[in-house]
Amino acid sequence: MAKNSADIVRDALVGKEIHMSEPVVAQTSPYGVEVEARQDYWWCACGKSDDQPFCDGSHRGTGFSPVQYTAEKSETFWFCGCKKTGDVPQCDGSHNKL
Repeated sequence: MAKNSADIVRDALVGKEIHMSEPVVAQTSPYGVEVEARQDYWWCACGKSDDQPFCDGSHRGTGFSPVQYTAEKSETFWFCGCKKTGDVPQCDGSHNKL
């Protein structure tokens, strides 16, 4: 039986990484999260996580890695949702330019 083009592409990609050049915009506003002092949080840098703004492992094979954030104090922290911030992982208003 001859393989169709989808089967050929799938077979070619099995076990290979597909690097993304740009992250996915998860949302065009920040995520306000109540963080606890001295707790670690892992911010999703690729934008593919279903647990935004945190990593769920969806970055595997993309070339992106989550970013660790350790809260200095208990407060509302504004995590970037558009993944374009220059102040990773904190929102810097870059979503206003999208």
